[in-house]
Amino acid sequence: MSPLIHPVLLCGGSGTRLWPLSRQSEPKQFAKVIGDETLFQSTAGRFAAENFAPPIVVTSANFCDLALDQLRAADMVCAEVLVEPAQRNTAAAVCVSALSLEARHPGALMLVCPTDHRIADAPRFREAVQRGIPEACKGNLVTFGIWPDRPETGYGWLEPGESVSGATGAGVHRVKAFIEKPPLAKAQDMLSGRLHLWNSGIFLFRASSILNAYAMHAPHVLDLANASLQGATHDGKSRQLASGPWENLPNISIDYAIMEKAENVCVVPYDGAWSDLGDWEAVWRESARDASGTATTSRATAIDCRNTLLHAVSDDQRLVGIGLDDMIAVAMPDAVIVARKSRAQDVRRAVEQMKSEGAPQAGFRATAKQGPGPGEQLASGPGFAVRHIVVRPGDEHVFDAQLGHTAHLIIVEGVARITQNGNVTRIAVPGAVRVSTGTSCRLENPGTASVSVIMVRAGDTASAGGDVRHENSRHTTPGMKSWRG
Repeated sequence: MSPLIHPVLLCGGSGTRLWPLSRQSEPKQFAKVIGDETLFQSTAGRFAAENFAPPIVVTSANFCDLALDQLRAADMVCAEVLVEPAQRNTAAAVCVSALSLEARHPGALMLVCPTDHRIADAPRFREAVQRGIPEACKGNLVTFGIWPDRPETGYGWLEPGESVSGATGAGVHRVKAFIEKPPLAKAQDMLSGRLHLWNSGIFLFRASSILNAYAMHAPHVLDLANASLQGATHDGKSRQLASGPWENLPNISIDYAIMEKAENVCVVPYDGAWSDLGDWEAVWRESARDASGTATTSRATAIDCRNTLLHAVSDDQRLVGIGLDDMIAVAMPDAVIVARKSRAQDVRRAVEQMKSEGAPQAGFRATAKQGPGPGEQLASGPGFAVRHIVVRPGDEHVFDAQLGHTAHLIIVEGVARITQNGNVTRIAVPGAVRVSTGTSCRLENPGTASVSVIMVRAGDTASAGGDVRHENSRHTTPGMKSWRG
């Protein structure tokens, strides 16, 4: 019987390459890029199979609730959520995941997976994972290499060496060399030689094995990650890593910190369909296309177009392309991009320029307008503001009505517990409560389903929104131990 594998799902990223669908507020792993599932959901679902444990999710505070909501919507659960105080690349994320897993399940196998990749044939990929288990169980670090089909300069490559010995190692090779993103000429040579693979960034190893590698090659990462985990707090749904040690971690990848230095790295070649969906041209390649090579979503229409992607998602919009050749057109309710496919990588440049111009669309959607206070701002103006707030089970918000304005809370879904001036009441649809000037109101969700609230504020400073704060109970997570292999 195969040993249990613990997937580790990495959910970082800034969401610039697939703008405007993907943004800082909702990077591509949480978007429905192709099909009816988000990339995060499809990654988690890939391992909802025999011999796979519920995953560990590593993400930021901004995306913790989003990840849990998307798992819940897909009827999936996770073992735990580790919340990073700041982005520190994959070396830190993998290290802290291994520390947490080893503390709970000594000797466990972990499968590290980015959540923004598309692997259409999940059973075939799981078979590749099975081929890597014998070497991982021996203490080796296993990566997965993709057979290339083009001279890609945006990926790291690797060179397989000799095959590992024994029948259990069929199709598994030692890694001879890692190759950074190559120039085009070198990529063409490696493609024609059929001796090199793309580096997928997916890894399989025992938690103890990778921790030993950190102790040897990156002890500073190990020490700081361990300190951050030791100081973590828990809010009932996720483990918040301590920010002090975490912020001192280097911003480096696991490839640079460990894989390129370790001598016990093996690779399993995978010849199935794979894409990191790194730009809109990659989305076009992965999409179903008509006889002229054009891909459209259900809300887009193509007339006499060739080798073109037309992507629209809103029911209130219709995207039409006429006579386009080798083009990309993506329409969102608040932003549109049109570009030649060959310039798809320049979307990142456009986002940077919009940021310098102060355009909010560079990072946030207008339909999820950011500002002081939780939830989604629906409308605001002189003397008023309207906000939609979802209070998840076990969560709470505190409303401090400032002098000069009042707040009204209208329950539109679920049952809330309201505490005001020492009085506790339960309010259900279509109940409402008034928060008087200068008083405080605690809105709690003691149930198992989300509570949906419309908050209307009126007064001279209402549109500023600074009277709402979010609170959770937190306590230190016990039972952690130090690691030094």
